[in-house]
Amino acid sequence: MKVDILAFGVHPDDLELGCGGTILAAIAEGKKVAVVDLTRGELGTRGSAEIRTQEALNAAKILGVEHRENLDMRDGFFQNDEENIRKVITSIRKYQPTVVLCSAPEDRHPDHGRSSKLIVDAAFLSGLRRIETEYDGQAQQSWRPANVFHYIQDRYLKPDFVYDISAHFEQKMKAVLCYTTQFNTTDKSEPSTYISNPDFLDVIKARALMFGKRIGVTFAEGYITQKMIGISSFDNIIQNVT
Repeated sequence: MKVDILAFGVHPDDLELGCGGTILAAIAEGKKVAVVDLTRGELGTRGSAEIRTQEALNAAKILGVEHRENLDMRDGFFQNDEENIRKVITSIRKYQPTVVLCSAPEDRHPDHGRSSKLIVDAAFLSGLRRIETEYDGQAQQSWRPANVFHYIQDRYLKPDFVYDISAHFEQKMKAVLCYTTQFNTTDKSEPSTYISNPDFLDVIKARALMFGKRIGVTFAEGYITQKMIGISSFDNIIQNVT
């Protein structure tokens, strides 16, 4: 079940919004990607946990990921405690990723920042062999990802680097729109929300355009890293020379 990239989101749709283009670009390069949702978004104003689970499965097909699973933490109330850290460690050891993607260090929704710290802690502790976990009745080997990168979400945070998603932006938005209860909806049977207004998706596009412009491409997604990144060739750097 080893993958190259393991992406964590708190709620179904976080991944599509924050790093959907990156996932698509990585898969187009031949990399294997799995995604993990921490909660089912059961506190969301619109839809239900059951509907959002199906929407997440539909989006996973659009993204083309290897696996999608849900850790069933409590939406809004999960804590960075041993029980939840062990859940994340089990996922990391199961998939043995080189790169982990996770929520922004701080954001409008408190779950995002809290989950960010949870994933960072679990990624480190997953490398300690004396922390014992099991999957399918078998003891797991310790595993520590090489890098943990935080995708930028609602609040503007200055990225440490941006990822060119120009060739994949339209497919990213198709995955986002799988969440028919959440985005760009004309259904008036439930209350309107911060994200249900069509203007919200305009902001997502504008952010991608802004990040893309900074490196001379059309669309990009922004990332924050707490660890210095090294390069082995200047040929792989994209920079705006205009």
